[in-house]
Amino acid sequence: MTEHTDPSMHGPENLPHAGSSNDAPAAKHAPHEHGKPQRTMARRPAAIGAMLKRLRQPIPGAQPRLRFEMPPEQLDTLEAEPSEAGDTARFGAPGPRISAQHPLYLGFMGTVGVGLALLVYWIGSNTTQLLLWIVAALFIALGLDPVVRWLESRRIPRPAGILVSVSVLVAAVVGFFATLIPTIVEQVTELVRLAPVWVRDFIDSEFFRTVDSQFGVRDRIAEELDKFVNNPAAMGGIFGGVVGFGSTVANSLFGTLIVLVLSLYFLAALPAMKKWGYRLAPRSRRDRVEALSEEITRSVGNYVIGQAVVALLNATFAFIVMSVIGVPFAVLLAFVVALLAFIPLVGGLIAGVLVTLITLTLGWQSALAYAICYFAYLQFEAYFISPRIMQKAVAVPGAVAVISVIAGGSLLGVLGALIAIPTAAAVLLLVKEIYIVRQDKH
Repeated sequence: MTEHTDPSMHGPENLPHAGSSNDAPAAKHAPHEHGKPQRTMARRPAAIGAMLKRLRQPIPGAQPRLRFEMPPEQLDTLEAEPSEAGDTARFGAPGPRISAQHPLYLGFMGTVGVGLALLVYWIGSNTTQLLLWIVAALFIALGLDPVVRWLESRRIPRPAGILVSVSVLVAAVVGFFATLIPTIVEQVTELVRLAPVWVRDFIDSEFFRTVDSQFGVRDRIAEELDKFVNNPAAMGGIFGGVVGFGSTVANSLFGTLIVLVLSLYFLAALPAMKKWGYRLAPRSRRDRVEALSEEITRSVGNYVIGQAVVALLNATFAFIVMSVIGVPFAVLLAFVVALLAFIPLVGGLIAGVLVTLITLTLGWQSALAYAICYFAYLQFEAYFISPRIMQKAVAVPGAVAVISVIAGGSLLGVLGALIAIPTAAAVLLLVKEIYIVRQDKH
């Protein structure tokens, strides 16, 4: 095929002028040269806007943490789901549900229930230490919550109040160990230094000489020492005891750290935990459950704070009296008194008897003076200090308090004795507000 061209294209106006062979290409490219800066200027604002939009977007590595959200409350009238008539017609109508009295149903559900009960028992028996840590952390969190709420009422944000409360608690624990450990090391060193002197004085005493002449105690002691030294099992038992003591100390430090961390988390999440707990109750009873729960947590928190103040005053008075009388190991004994004073009712009595027995090493006069001063203070504390400090906590009858402390100590040791009275107060409140109110209606 041949290409046909328009003759008009070969007119003079379309022919290149002389001497302008290089001008045509320049004129051809001129519009591109002028349009390029214009398009560049037009693209700059769009590029800047896209860059700013990208900068406003969160960085992929710094996305906010996913948090649990409360599900929306269900309305009274739920929308009925459309029935799938086609599937019903295709697969047939569902048959009747199995009766709850059917032997297979009863046997299967009974087996499942027994299996779940055994599983819960196995989990609880293998995580006893963890459960104790959780209870202690929750107890501390409830005790610090009134302080945090008081700081919130002074327009201090809750995170700052939590930080202040936990910092004071950590400082108290660190100060306790920083004072206790050097005191124990110093006094144990002194005991080791004086032990040979005491042994030598006892051996040289007339009483030991009389007993030795009648029963041959010296030869018997030497024989037993030789057997003990030459017995590998006994030496291994000593080594195992040292290792066991070291592991106990390590576990105690680890447990203290875990309790502090859990207390911080519980204290931070306590409002959300309460909210979730209240949503587990039916909506018709949610207000009553919330009121009772708030009263219980408030009384527990006030009890913990009040008992800490009472224990601190008790230990301070005991330390002053021991320092005046000259009781040895006054600092260590003051810490022991503070720990025992946390146990209500019987803690102060036990501390007084223990320190009085140690004071007998100075003479019966010193022991009598300490006993009079300390037990007089216990009476003053019971009638004047504790009622004013514990006035916001739930009152518990004396007999119930003693029984609950003994039962709690038997079940969980010192921790059980500490939480016994708040638990008894919570049970009494529930019985009063639920069971007795229900019985009064009949």
